[in-house]
Amino acid sequence: MATHQPAVRRPGIAWRTAALRPAQWPWWVQVLVVYLGARLVSAVVLLLVARTQAANLWTPQAPSYTQYTGLMWDASWYREIAEGGYPDMLPTGSDGRALQSAWAFFPLFPVLARALMAVTGASWQVVAPTLALVAGTGAALVVHQVVAAAVDRAPQEWPSSLARRLPLATVAVLATFAAAPVLQVAYTESLALLLLTTALWCLLRRQYLAAVPVVLGLGLTRAVALPLAVAVGAHAVARLRAALRGDEEFPARDRLAVAGLGVAAVVSGLLWPAAVGVLTGQPDAYTQVQGAWRGRGEVVPVLPWSDVARWLVGGWWWLLLAAVLGLAVLAVLAPPLRRLGPELQGWTAGYLGYLVFAIEPGTSLLRFLLLAFPLAALAAALALGSRWWRFALTALVLLGVAGQVGWVGLLWRLVPPSGWPP
Repeated sequence: MATHQPAVRRPGIAWRTAALRPAQWPWWVQVLVVYLGARLVSAVVLLLVARTQAANLWTPQAPSYTQYTGLMWDASWYREIAEGGYPDMLPTGSDGRALQSAWAFFPLFPVLARALMAVTGASWQVVAPTLALVAGTGAALVVHQVVAAAVDRAPQEWPSSLARRLPLATVAVLATFAAAPVLQVAYTESLALLLLTTALWCLLRRQYLAAVPVVLGLGLTRAVALPLAVAVGAHAVARLRAALRGDEEFPARDRLAVAGLGVAAVVSGLLWPAAVGVLTGQPDAYTQVQGAWRGRGEVVPVLPWSDVARWLVGGWWWLLLAAVLGLAVLAVLAPPLRRLGPELQGWTAGYLGYLVFAIEPGTSLLRFLLLAFPLAALAAALALGSRWWRFALTALVLLGVAGQVGWVGLLWRLVPPSGWPP
């Protein structure tokens, strides 16, 4: 009578099968797959739209990928800086008012690109988008670790499944955001995001002195260092409260280091405007050249928001502003963002407040919101908290990709003679 032998499991095959499951991959591999996959989707969108691009000031008709990502819009200003430096003086018109010039743009990104051009011999339109792509990839890795560290600090406040999925889901939402294609073009958002998230990661790990050069680099990349002081202040208050409760110590050396980091954020926020004033011989040169891009012709706090609201909806402008401010406050106070800790909540509040105070709202606002990356964590947390979280997260990602099609097709693509800047 025949006997049946029990099946023998082959560990090698089982191991290989498990290795094929994305959930078993190292966290950094998962981030790279998600982020670079999103960048590939954005590259396809850029290539398809480029085929419909008319000849313009920066590119020929139907430009190549490197031309489209390396020369359009502000990318050509950064190219001018990388290849020829800044003007000797502040360019002005016949009426004495400042003209649009390279002085409005921060130096670190074009300086790094120029160094890479010298080393590799490659052109700006190859080097600059590649630098942006690499910096954005690094930023995605740090975003994952920042969110993971924020969640791990208060595990009792997060359901275990949500806590496990949130860091990668945040990367997915951020990487597919409507304006995310800017992370692979010759703009400074990717480098700024890398420096910002690195500074916050150092703050979360209490590596205060290590954060100082990072913050100073941020001040030479984009005008976003000042609101970082709010995150530093929120961290200091949280540590002080914990010390007063007796939960932990807040020694004098740490207090001095945190204060020094806060000072560095303030100094960094003023560094480039002060440098422009010294180099041009006009103390207010930076605000003058920024005013050349404003509808009012000058930099005025807050009021441009009411100007734009009136232009959009007329007499109902106050209702529109109230809705925008209300949404911002609700986002900052939302429980998932609060649970991420005072640093990420403080950065979000400070940055959104800075946008309201300092910018003239327009089509570039969507791009500016990329640096408010904790909002991506908030959106991901809300999706993951649903019973149908897979569907909700997938819908969020697909909505972002659809937004990219609109962002590239309506803003990045220029229909001569003029268009709305991305």
